[in-house]
Amino acid sequence: MPSTPSNTIKSNQTQELFPEPTPEIKAHSDRLKHLIQDKIRANGHKITFADYMNLALYAPGLGYYSAGLKKFGKQGDFITAPEVSPLFSQCLAIQCQHILEQTEQDVLLEVGAGSGIMAVELILELERQSSLPKHYLILELSADLRERQQQIIKSRLPHLFERFQWLDRLPEKPFKGIVIANELLDAMPVHLIKLEKNSISERYVSLNENEEFIWQDSKPENPHLQKAAEEIQALQQSLAHLNDKPGHSYITEVNLQAVDWLKSIADILESGAILLVDYGYTAQEYYHPQRSMGTLMCHYQHHRHDDPFYLPGLQDITAHIDFSRIARAASDTGLNVYGFTTQAHFLMAGGLMELTQDLNPDDVMHFTEVARQIKMLTLPEEMGELFKVILLAKDKALSLPAFQFQNFKNRL
Repeated sequence: MPSTPSNTIKSNQTQELFPEPTPEIKAHSDRLKHLIQDKIRANGHKITFADYMNLALYAPGLGYYSAGLKKFGKQGDFITAPEVSPLFSQCLAIQCQHILEQTEQDVLLEVGAGSGIMAVELILELERQSSLPKHYLILELSADLRERQQQIIKSRLPHLFERFQWLDRLPEKPFKGIVIANELLDAMPVHLIKLEKNSISERYVSLNENEEFIWQDSKPENPHLQKAAEEIQALQQSLAHLNDKPGHSYITEVNLQAVDWLKSIADILESGAILLVDYGYTAQEYYHPQRSMGTLMCHYQHHRHDDPFYLPGLQDITAHIDFSRIARAASDTGLNVYGFTTQAHFLMAGGLMELTQDLNPDDVMHFTEVARQIKMLTLPEEMGELFKVILLAKDKALSLPAFQFQNFKNRL
C-alpha cells in the first residue's frame, strides 16, 4: 500500500535517514529475522522472494500485517484513499448501489478491510441511498485488524452492526453479491524474475557469511512462474525499440497469488460483480524497458525506499499490479471485464461532483479541507492516475456511471 505523500529513498540511505526504532520494536524485527533465517537454512539455503515477502508481512504474530503495529493513517506508514476522504467510499457505494439494483442482490463481501473506515463510509452512504445490503461480510486474516474494524464499526454504526459478519476464509457455498477490495492485490507476495537476452532466472533470498539477507539468482522451479516469465520476456523483446539501455538485465515481479485469488473468487461467486482498486499498469506500461528495476517498493513511516530486507516486520512491502494479467485471469475463470479506468475518472464520473455540490464556500476551513482531499484523490501526481479501478462480473451484464466517461478496458 503506498504512502501518500512520501519521500523515495535508496536502500543505502535507509539506516542513515530513518528514525531508529525503540529496542522493543527492534527486538520484534529481530525475532522475525531469525525466523526467516531458519526457514532459509531449512530449505536448502534459499527461499523465493515470494516466501520471504509472505513471512515479512504475514508470519503469525510477527509479520507486518499480523502484529499490532499502527499501519494506516497519519500515525502509520501509509494513507489509503478511504483515510484520505470519505468521498472515496461514498463514490464506491454509489456504484455498489447501481450493481445491487441491476443484479437484485443484497450481499457485499469486502476482502481485506484495513482500518474498517471504508466499510463504515460505504454503508452510511448506502443507508442514505436506501440501498442497504442485507449482509456485509468482511474477510480479514489479521486478528489485530479485525479487532480494529469491529471497534470502529460498532462505534460509528451501532444500529447496523448486526449486518456485519467477519470471515477467516471464503464462504463455503457459492453466493450472489458484490466483492470489493481496495489495495489488496498489491500486498500479495510476488516472485522476482531477472531477464537477460537469452536467459530467465528467479531472484531467491539467501544468507551471506554474516547471516544477512542477500540475493541469489537461479533457474525458476515453479512451472507457472517460468511460463509467466517467458510471456514477459516475449513482451519485453517486442518493446526493445523503446530501450535506451540495451544489454542491461531487467528485473520485475510476477504476482501468481493474485491470479489464484481471483480464481477462488470466481469459483465462489455464483453471480455478481467484483470491484478492485489498486495501483498499477497495463502490461505495455508495466514491462516498459525503462522500468528495468521493477516496481517493488517498501513503506516505512511515510517514506518509500527499495530495500525489502530493512527491518522485516516493521515496514510494508508492495508491488504494482499488472492489470492485463488480472483481466486475462478473469476471462480464464469465466468472468467478464466491464470496466477499467483511473481512480480520477472513476470518482469524477461516479458521483464526486454530486456529493460536493452543496459545499458552502463561506465555510472556508471545511471547503479548503475537502478541496485538499479531492486533489489528493484525483490529481495525476497524487493518486488520480496511478490507481486504477477494474470491474469484473459473472452471469450479469453491468453498466456503471463511473466507467462511462473513460473506459480503458480495450488497453488491457
